[in-house]
Amino acid sequence: MVGAEAMVTYPGIGFLLNPIFLRAFSASLHLVLLLLLFVSWVCKRIKGSALENCKSTRSLSYKQTFACSQGLSLLNFFLCFLNYFYWYRNGWSDEKLVTLLDLVLRTLAWGAVCVYLHTQFHGSVEPKFPFLLRVWWGFYFSISCYCLVIDIVKKHQSLTIQFLVPDIVYVITGMFLCHSGFLGKNQDEESILREPLLNGSTSISRVESDKSKGEATVTPFSKAGFFSLLPFSWMGPLIAEGNKKTLDLEGVPQLDTSNSVVGIFPAFRNKFQCDSGGSSGVTTLKLVGFRIRAVLITMIYNKGLTLSCQSKQGHTTGEIINFMSVDAERIGGFSWYMHDPWILIMQVALALLILYRNLGLASVAAFFETVIVMLTNVPLGKWKEKFQDKLMESKDKRMKATSEILRNMRILKLQGWEMKFLSKIMDLRKNETGWLKKYLYTLAMTTFVFWGAPTFVSVVTFGTCMLLGIPLESGKILSSIATFRILQQPIYHLPDLISAIAQTKVSLDRIASFLCLDDLQSDVIERLPKGSSDTAIEIVDGNFSWDLSSPNPTLKDINLRVCRGMRVAVCGTVGSGKSSLLSCMLGEVPKISGILKLCGTKAYVAQSPWIQSGKIEENILFGKEMDRERYERVLDACSLKKDLEVLSFGDQTVVGERGINLSGGQKQRIQIARALYQNTDIYLFDDPFSAVDARTGTHLFKECLLGLLGSKTVIYVTHQVEFLPTADLILVVKDGMITQAGKYNEILNSGTDFMELVGAHEKALLPLNSVEAGDNIGGTSEVVQKEENKGGQNGKAEGIDGPKGQLVQEEEREKGEVGLRVYWKYTRTAYGGALVPFILLSQILFQLLQIGSNYWMAWASPVSDDVKPAVRGSTLMIVYVALAVGSSFCVLSRAMLLVTASYKTATIVFNKMHLSLFRAPMSFFDATPSGRILNRASTDQNAIDTNIPMQVGAFAFSLIRLLAIIAVMSQVAWQVFIVFIPVIATCIWYQQYYISSARELSRLARVCKAPVIQHFSETISGSMTVRSFDQESRFKDTNMKLVDGYLRPKFNIAGAMEWLCFRLDMLSSVTFAFSLVFLISVPEGVIDPGIAGLAVTYRLTLNMLQFGVIWSLCNTENKIISVERMLQYTSIPSEPPLVIEENRPACSWPSYGQVDIQDLQVRYAPHMPLVLRGLTCTFPGGMKTGIVGRIGSGKSTLIQTLFRIVEPAAGQIMIDGTNISSIGLQNLRSRLSIIPQDPTMFDGTVRSNLDPLEEYSDGQTWEALDKCQLGDEVRKKEGKLDSVVIENGENWSMGQRQLVCLGRLLLKKSKVLVLDEATASVDTATDNQIQQTLRQHFVDSTVITIAHRTTSVLDSDMVLLLDHGIIEEYDTPTRLLENKSSSFAKLVAEYTVRSNSSLENAGDI
Repeated sequence: MVGAEAMVTYPGIGFLLNPIFLRAFSASLHLVLLLLLFVSWVCKRIKGSALENCKSTRSLSYKQTFACSQGLSLLNFFLCFLNYFYWYRNGWSDEKLVTLLDLVLRTLAWGAVCVYLHTQFHGSVEPKFPFLLRVWWGFYFSISCYCLVIDIVKKHQSLTIQFLVPDIVYVITGMFLCHSGFLGKNQDEESILREPLLNGSTSISRVESDKSKGEATVTPFSKAGFFSLLPFSWMGPLIAEGNKKTLDLEGVPQLDTSNSVVGIFPAFRNKFQCDSGGSSGVTTLKLVGFRIRAVLITMIYNKGLTLSCQSKQGHTTGEIINFMSVDAERIGGFSWYMHDPWILIMQVALALLILYRNLGLASVAAFFETVIVMLTNVPLGKWKEKFQDKLMESKDKRMKATSEILRNMRILKLQGWEMKFLSKIMDLRKNETGWLKKYLYTLAMTTFVFWGAPTFVSVVTFGTCMLLGIPLESGKILSSIATFRILQQPIYHLPDLISAIAQTKVSLDRIASFLCLDDLQSDVIERLPKGSSDTAIEIVDGNFSWDLSSPNPTLKDINLRVCRGMRVAVCGTVGSGKSSLLSCMLGEVPKISGILKLCGTKAYVAQSPWIQSGKIEENILFGKEMDRERYERVLDACSLKKDLEVLSFGDQTVVGERGINLSGGQKQRIQIARALYQNTDIYLFDDPFSAVDARTGTHLFKECLLGLLGSKTVIYVTHQVEFLPTADLILVVKDGMITQAGKYNEILNSGTDFMELVGAHEKALLPLNSVEAGDNIGGTSEVVQKEENKGGQNGKAEGIDGPKGQLVQEEEREKGEVGLRVYWKYTRTAYGGALVPFILLSQILFQLLQIGSNYWMAWASPVSDDVKPAVRGSTLMIVYVALAVGSSFCVLSRAMLLVTASYKTATIVFNKMHLSLFRAPMSFFDATPSGRILNRASTDQNAIDTNIPMQVGAFAFSLIRLLAIIAVMSQVAWQVFIVFIPVIATCIWYQQYYISSARELSRLARVCKAPVIQHFSETISGSMTVRSFDQESRFKDTNMKLVDGYLRPKFNIAGAMEWLCFRLDMLSSVTFAFSLVFLISVPEGVIDPGIAGLAVTYRLTLNMLQFGVIWSLCNTENKIISVERMLQYTSIPSEPPLVIEENRPACSWPSYGQVDIQDLQVRYAPHMPLVLRGLTCTFPGGMKTGIVGRIGSGKSTLIQTLFRIVEPAAGQIMIDGTNISSIGLQNLRSRLSIIPQDPTMFDGTVRSNLDPLEEYSDGQTWEALDKCQLGDEVRKKEGKLDSVVIENGENWSMGQRQLVCLGRLLLKKSKVLVLDEATASVDTATDNQIQQTLRQHFVDSTVITIAHRTTSVLDSDMVLLLDHGIIEEYDTPTRLLENKSSSFAKLVAEYTVRSNSSLENAGDI
């Protein structure tokens, strides 16, 4: 200031501080610019298009520069309008006229710049801005800085307020324009200059095209500069594209390395391990501060790959999926609240400071009341955290059960158990909703406390003022009310913040505890370098146990040495420890003591096939590069070529989840092919021949084990004695110990265990003695060759996988706007929408009472001490308290009604979706990966439970508050709407422009999440296979790629939201500044000062609400997509009715059990070929019928039709004269029994697995266990019938699981039994005992048996042989065997030849 005063003393330069000179000089410069632009335009028109071919790349700052110029033109127009309105009433002066002229010329000049930029640059490729503009921007920046300095230091104060803020804006925009003009970068200007001149514009366009293609795949965020990051303009192209057309995943840019999990996870892992000191310890705090969501999902996945068996028992697949889909999402979502705590503290501190300046000591009361309000957060926060913890625990249990049920839905439908298991899910959900209700009502009470807090604080503060004698003038009251409104916003948001913190803490603790679980022991195997030893596997004094706390080890005193190139066979009875021995060699079983050495790479074929979703080729290659010659050899060795020829897409056929569209034999052979293709040193086979017929088994053994793997180390578990003689070493396992070891003849007479197995096999062959196998030996190879030429495929696969498309298609998603139907259904779900009007009415009353209380205080309080108050102080406070109490009760009723409606809605939507799912036909589950269903059952359901109701409510309440404030403003200063209406219109335009992209991105994010869950679920179920092939790193990479695919839309959702927020904030600030300037400029007496002050306080809130309403609307539409997705699954086409009342069969049906099949034709879809082509036959009641045939002959399809998993296209099946299509599914399936090919046990107890419907006593259950040879095994267990069965029965062997399925059948005692490979996974002795049990206890029942062991059907009364969907032979076994040319006789001959030749070979050894 001193310097400025000194300058005035010199008359020669004093005019430089004169405002008239400043404005006149500025106006002159802008006039010159206008003239120069006009001359430039005229010259351009004269020259025409002479320069068109000289175009190069466009400046990167064009859009920002255009927007800046447009903003300056609009700003000057508003200032011109405001000043004219103000000075018109107060008189004119020379200074005012010159200032107005300056603003007019500024408006025109910057408008002309906008036109110039648009005409010269739009769609053009100019390398840089013209010299004229760059020079002008330099002058403009200089004059703006000069004006700002003068406005600050000059003595004249008349125009300082009006022009200080604009001058600051001019300086900032001038700086940006100078940066764009002089420092801005261009797109590959240098590369353009290198192009040959003759190429002209063609080369330019090609380079530009190539560049755009290269950059289109990576988010522009990676190369955005400061002026692009600040307004989020890097999101502009994607939002613009989404506004023009529906966004697809291809249109969403890839993440750059710094934001992709592939890029950030290695750095995180290194930092994490460094912070942990190499230990496995995880604390909650360590997880905060990273790019949380991506990193957490990756950590959870990686942990799932290394979990020990015991750890996995405590955390099932469904539970771990919850960690990924719900907990990681919540922690990632907390980033929106990250800064709220310190902002809240700062806002409260500033508000209290302002109150102290206004009200003095009375502010102390406000401080204490605020502290009290905040302290109420402590118990409420603890309750919310507790309820949230319990809610997540119950959600884990539900997801665990849901995951298991989806995996075994075919079994449930075959057994008629789906409604029972649905009720189990409903019970789990009921427990979950109990905690959900407590959580939501606690949230409602929190909302009541904190929404009522600002009014409560203001009542106490004003009351304290009256007690202390502090005069309540309107100025103080209005200032205090404005301060309370500042205090109101953070306190209103406090419930959400508390809720977010509680949820995040619970989720962090849950994930931290999961990451602390024990991994597989890393020191179980001592790995030797490849080729360093002739010993492939060596175990010395090994003791291993799945459960380290158990006193009885799983494997005891194991001593074994396997040399390189040896074939080792492992045999033993069911549950003896054969599979555990192989697992121990893989390092899967925890080691108690001993030494385990392994030299070379390994491959493993599990007893239960593990097939990934994807192409058959991908399953076989399993990460290896394609070697076509080796690939073809492997296909031949595994008898897969004929199967692939029948499939419409060959080896490019997409396999459904768990190989759902393949037969058991096909899945097993693909597994074997996968192992063979890896070309490893050591092969471990766990009973790979049980799922294939005799011919295929013989082929696999000869071509694979004796052929391709002739020089490899092979260890194979088998129950088929005929595969034992060729082994170099046979291990007999019993009770976890190797009781015998040696070659076939060596151990045959050295102990009883092996003799029992061989004796049982020979006993099973006795019925074949009547067959003269010798006459057929020569013809057998011809039969085999003939059948191979025919090929074949399982009916399931052929039926489902038709020529018109793959089985598994991309997930469907809605496109375009979320229909009003979705909102309508959502709001009307609970009580028909009856609560909605009451919720809205409560909010309206609350808002009216709030406005009324503030208006009352503004009107009733005096302007100053000299003015007499309108009412007495006591009356003032009584009325104010009454209005405050009324508003508080409105908040309470609103919160309670909203919670009640949201809870009811969530429950109804859940029930509808799950009922629709459980009633869906099996074809839906075949074509729908479980990840899609689990995604809806976890993520989308969670959104409906807690997020969407609050989001919809927030939008409705914000809109009501906004309308109320608009009403107040319109009564006070209607002129504000001159600006307010266009700004609101602009906000709505922005919302419409933004929402089309944001909505599709939200849908894409949900669609992209399903593959992450699906891949994780598959990896967990096949983790042993993945580890055995040493493929962990590849699977981790795949997971990271899938996570990046999911995060692509999520990242852009966040960017789009910030893009919108920035623009709405700017618009809100402009309108508030306009309103403030207008109210200050209005002459005295036009508006009452108290009311004007009230308008300003409301305009402060309007600034946030205007943005809040639009943001809430956009967020609501993004969130409501979860409802849309849930509703998709409430309208799945249903199976036929479970019960048809008018056609209920009698309680005794079927009494005889005769099955009549009449001209049965079956296809899996209307456009697909027939799988069964006119079958007609009768299965006599009370007799045993065996069904045999090559793979793909239609055996499984016939059984599925009998249970109406597939409906007949023509013909019918009659059971005891009743057409099964005329009765309800429940009535049919509950009267039949089946042991399916894949033995299934559910998480629970032995009792619940044998008797899921709880229909039988303990005595009957024990009787059934004894009959199926499991009684002694269960008695050994501590819990007896209540012994724990973990997910998928993993703590039971495959053979034991099959025996449990037999136990269910023995309990049910149905008149019609179906055995689909019921004894494939048990040894021959156990098979003989089972067959004897069936003969004893089902003597009067109709037994239909599908078996690969020919001996299992030899004692049948009738044999049905199917070939390509037609009946080739149907007669008694004796007659068929008498006819040496019959196909059945040839099948038996094959089995006999294989068995006898093996025994003969044994004799030669």
